[in-house]
Amino acid sequence: MRNEDITLTAGDAEVTVAPGNGGRVSGLRVGGVELLRQGERYGCFPMVPWCGRVREGRFRDGATVHQLPLNAPPHAIHGTARDAAWRTARSGPDEAVLTHDLTDPWPYPGRVTQRIALTGDSLTLTMSVETYESSFPAQLGWHPWFNRNLGGEDVRLDFKPAWQEERGEDRLPTGRRIDPAPGPWDDCFGMPGGVDVTLTWPEQLRLRVAGRVEWVVIYDEQREAVCVEPQTGPPNGLNTHPRLVTPLEPLEASTTWTWTRL
Repeated sequence: MRNEDITLTAGDAEVTVAPGNGGRVSGLRVGGVELLRQGERYGCFPMVPWCGRVREGRFRDGATVHQLPLNAPPHAIHGTARDAAWRTARSGPDEAVLTHDLTDPWPYPGRVTQRIALTGDSLTLTMSVETYESSFPAQLGWHPWFNRNLGGEDVRLDFKPAWQEERGEDRLPTGRRIDPAPGPWDDCFGMPGGVDVTLTWPEQLRLRVAGRVEWVVIYDEQREAVCVEPQTGPPNGLNTHPRLVTPLEPLEASTTWTWTRL
């Protein structure tokens, strides 16, 4: 298994991919400036086969209730793939393809494939979950930690969601949709026309996070970073918005980050 770090380059953009550390993008530099928070837990990691928290780590598939490890007690959070080593299927100067086989503690066999493609002004992340055996509910998404500050003013967020998922005391959606409220946030928002969030570091860089998925979690409660997390369903979605992966129908999604110097 090849899981050494991979460096992709295009124009003055450089990406570091860490297959051995959860298949994450561990660095994104534009003109030598690092946009992602650095550290083992940070960068941008794939959330799969679920996103955000699963209430008490339990989800139902038909009549069967499965128990996941409580890695954010009292809940399970962000899937299992970020804690695993991924395989490098192929890599080139500006593209890498990684794979990860789902296994314990996830109760169903399946394969995740992630493609990371860089151009001089964009990064596109594409992911799919496939099964050749039992069908199962799943989610996928990405959890980037963007540096709040690049050496000038703090980043500004601009987005226009259709709704906000009301957050209960257990930090999970209650099922009620409310008008978007001001931050700080650890909240999920609905964008049925596709996720579209712009981060602007004044007089430095503007970066747009876009994709056809309909949910995005914004997390900006930490001083160092701001997270913009496009995903295929809301937190606890294995229970509330199950999307079935079948041998004939994989789960697929992508997100593209496009940047402009200011």
